[in-house]
Parts: sequence; C-alpha cells; structure tokens
Amino acid sequence: MKKALLLLLFSISTFAQIDKVEPPFWWSDMNLSDVQIMFYGKNIAQNEVSVSNGIIIKGIQKTENPNYVFVTVDTKNVSAQNIVFTFKNGKKSFTKNYELKQRKENSRFRESYNSSDVMYLLMPDRFANGNPNNDSHPSVTEKYNRDLPGGRHGGDIEGIIKNINYIHELGATAIWSTPLCEDNDERYSYHTYGQSDVYKIDPRYGTNEDYLRMSQELHKKGMKNIMDYVTNHWGWKHWMINDLPTRDWIHQFPEFTNSNYRMTTQFDVNASKRDAAHCMDGWFVKSMPDLNQSNPLVLNYLTQNAIWWIEYADLDGFRVDTYSYNDKEGIAKWTKAITDEYPHFNIVGEVWMNDQAQMAYWQKDSKIGAIQNFNSYLPSVMDFTLHEAISSTFNEDQATWDKGIIKVYQNFTNDFLYPNIDNILTFIENHDTQRFNHLYPDFKKYQLAMTLLATVRGIPQIYYGSEIGMAGNKDKGDADIRQDFPGGWNGDKNNAFTASGRTEVQKQYFDFTSKLLNWRKNKSVIHAGKTTHYIPENNVYVYFRYDEKETVMVIINNNPEKQTLKTNRFLENIKNYKSGKDALGNTSFDLKNDITIEGKSALILELK
Repeated sequence: MKKALLLLLFSISTFAQIDKVEPPFWWSDMNLSDVQIMFYGKNIAQNEVSVSNGIIIKGIQKTENPNYVFVTVDTKNVSAQNIVFTFKNGKKSFTKNYELKQRKENSRFRESYNSSDVMYLLMPDRFANGNPNNDSHPSVTEKYNRDLPGGRHGGDIEGIIKNINYIHELGATAIWSTPLCEDNDERYSYHTYGQSDVYKIDPRYGTNEDYLRMSQELHKKGMKNIMDYVTNHWGWKHWMINDLPTRDWIHQFPEFTNSNYRMTTQFDVNASKRDAAHCMDGWFVKSMPDLNQSNPLVLNYLTQNAIWWIEYADLDGFRVDTYSYNDKEGIAKWTKAITDEYPHFNIVGEVWMNDQAQMAYWQKDSKIGAIQNFNSYLPSVMDFTLHEAISSTFNEDQATWDKGIIKVYQNFTNDFLYPNIDNILTFIENHDTQRFNHLYPDFKKYQLAMTLLATVRGIPQIYYGSEIGMAGNKDKGDADIRQDFPGGWNGDKNNAFTASGRTEVQKQYFDFTSKLLNWRKNKSVIHAGKTTHYIPENNVYVYFRYDEKETVMVIINNNPEKQTLKTNRFLENIKNYKSGKDALGNTSFDLKNDITIEGKSALILELK
C-alpha cells in the first residue's frame, strides 16, 4: 500500500511539471505538418526531450526562460494516433501523451463567406443570456453585474444558439461574434479583446465544446461562423505575459509607449523610423501588451492557434482585429499560412483608414502594395470610406458639389484601386462606431442606407439590434452602443426576438430588413454582377447591377421632395427591357415613361 502511494505521489509530482501544452492536440494530414508544440512548466527546459512511434523531432528550442521548451515534430504522413513525449533529466523522467486527431473529411477545402452572404455582427455578452448559471465563474475575476453599463451582463454562446432561428429569419447568413476567448481583466472584460487564454473560451460564455456546437447549429441552417481573431495584442492578464518565454515576445520600451495610431507609417516613404515603430510596436492601450510578430516563436504560435481554432471549431472565416497595426511582414506570413492551409478561407482585416488607396494597399495582390514589393495575402478589407460617407450623407438634403448622395457615388469611383472589389466588407456601423439609428432616428433614412448596403458590391455586415431600431450614442461611452438586445434576458419586458413580442416600431424595422435581406439571398446579380452608376442629380443616385441573365436598377432618392426621373438617361443599361418590378412591393413601372419616386425613399427594380 505504501509503495503504491509513493508511486502515485511520484506520478503526480512528475506530471505537475507540465502546466500547459499548446496546441493541446493537432491533426494528421495537415498542410502545416511541422508542429511546434510549446511545453510549459517549472524548469522544464532542463530536460532532454524524445518522442515515441518513430516521430521525427525537427527542432528543440529553449529560451532564456527555463519554464518553456518548444518542440517541433514532423507529422507528415503520420496517421491519427497518440504519441508520447518523454522528458528526462538524469535518472528522472516523465512522459506526456499527445494526440494527433483524425481530420474532418475535406476540411482543407471548406467554403468560406463571400459576397452572397450577409454578416450579422453581435457582442455575445449583450446579445442573449441563454445560461444564467455561467454568468460568473470562479476562475475569472469580473463577476456578473447587469446594472453596470460596462460590466458583464451575462450574454453567452447558449444565447446565440437559442436565437439562430431569429438571425436566419432576418436573412443574415453568417455570424461574426466579437471575441469569445477568455478575458480575465478586472473591469470591462465583456468585449473580450484583451484575451488571457487564446485556447480557451471564456467560461462566462461557455466552453470550447459549446463553441463547436454553435458552429454545428449554424451549419444545420446553412449559415457560417466567423471568428474575431486578434493578432496584434493580448490582455495584460494573459498567463504568458506574467512569465514571458522571451523578453521580445511583446514589444517593450523603457517607459510605457502607446501606439500613435498613424497606420500610414506602414507605407509612407517619408515616415521616420521612430514614428513607424511607435505605431506598430506601441501598445494599443495600457492593458493590451503588443505582440511581436517579427519574433518567429510568436508568429508560429499565432499561426498554429488560428489554424487550431479553424479545425477544432469548424470555422468558416476570420475577421482580424487591428490588422494594420501588426508587423506587416509578420502578419502577411500569418495570413498566407492560413490561406495555404485552407485555399478558400476568407479573412477580412480591420484596416481603419479614410483613403481607398491606403485601404486597398492591404488587400491581397494589391498593385499599390506591389510598388513596395509587399503582398499582405489578406483576401478582404473593411470599407471604412463607404461607412464614413454614409455617416453624414442622409442628413444632407440639399445636394452641392460635395454634399449629399454624391459622397456615396464618389466612394465607388475609386473601386478600381481594389484587386477584388466584390470581396470587401461593407457596413453602416459596427461595435466601435456611432449607432446608425442614433445618427439617423428616422426609419426612412434607415431604409435608404439598408437598400444601398444590400445592393452594392461587397459583403454587407449589419450590427445586432439595428434591425429593430436600436440606437446608442458613442459620445456617452462604448456601453451605449453595445446595449442589451431586448428579450435576451429572463424578465425582459420587451422580447424583440419574437414577432409577437416586438413593438410596432421594432416590427417596422425588422419586417423591412428581413424582406430586403431574404430577397438578396438568391440574387447572384447582386453578389457578383457588374455595376454602372450615374452621377447623382437633385440628390438622387441611380445605379444598375447586371450580369448576363439579369439587370437590377436601384434608385436612392436622398432628396426630401418627390423626384421624377427621365428614363431615357439610363438607356445604356435599360436597353430593351420594358418594365421594372419593385423587388419589395407589387408595383411595376413602364420603362418608356418617367419614374416618380417619393422623397427620402428607395426603389429596387428588377427589369423585365
């Protein structure tokens, strides 16, 4: 009995030398077959490492911190199996099992989101509380407090799963959730951009298994799961920040240095090296240490983590936070590694700039980037200039040279700068901007913007709650533009997730949005058709989306007065079509006659 107890104690003490293994497992038959496994534990680097089953160790890297060892193994042509790592220090040794899983069939060629999709952006903590039992958790610091605007409100993965039908009914086809990995900050952790463990779903949202289940439930509906991935920074409570593998794992300065946020220094030939370094290497905020993607260990860690989540959670795409703040050569390698593994995988980067040439620089195969021999390999960027135009256009009733709907027209005149104009993300708002319905507390203006968003090139993204008229003023703080969705919590007086629970105003917004987005679903002419637009007159913008089979005419009347359009101006696109049917109504228009459109209204005409 004593001998068995001693053996048990010895086993516990030896296995305790490994506190973390990342990635926690891998898959056979991966393009990325050289897997660098990080073992972390007290003085683990003092051990010699070997592995079973004839697996080849291609490299062992130790750092100045003896608590880490990075072991690269070759898994090419290795079948799914359990392998055993042995750690030996003199006469003492211990082992650690590691699993190579069977890869999902055809995983490499998974389809991703594209211009046929409509992306629904939500913040899980503010969307719906499906499991009140995980509102707080002993392993993380900040506890549930719905009374605090910037606190944890209890929304979770279960809340998303329970309301997939609602999002599907709305006509959205993909969900982009803000990050779900653990964020152990003491305050304001609900947005989860300061992650403390990037291999673990925050327990207040659920578990890794719950996240996989969310993908599965979405796929049953033909919908897609898009992860919000953060390459630029972690949270200061990340377990590794407290015991860095190398000093240059993060960017460090003699005193705290914030980013200057001047992303133009990434390509400005006149920029000083100091300014460029302070943009890319400075910390985004004090609580978010800046990761050093030029360190090969960091870059490989981030690459494997991203691929691990795609494979494990069966993801359909990424949105990458603060993409252009990364070391640009490093982030290009990261992006290429992912798209090499998954050739059809779409990634949209947040490149928040106010100039189309500067944004186009970051899209894959950009001729602008090629001037500096740079290719980001990033498939998609976000159309911030369109967002900027939309943020003021619909309050400008009287058109001038540079006011009114001409701003939107001018945005599209620069489409030639983008290598793939269909693959950019369009939006009227997101979790970082003013709420559209705050800027425009007017249903007619919402109709104008949503009609535009649903019918122009690109991938439209909508922000949770706008489809029921939700507003919020960013000037009051981020919490005001990230309010709880009504009906997501037990006891909510108003449940906008159900038709019977919506107010008349909410019903007006939802019904219009649902009709518009569901019409768009099957319109390949909108997804991939060409565009011809006409210079706005009297604050009226007319454009056509067309392909070999179909033509759609869109009229956006930003003038508060009724306007009459001479159709002979548009014969280049009308051609031999005789009539146009209102896609969202029953009215037909004879294209030989003038078209009259009410003030502050839009028409989508399917030409017949």
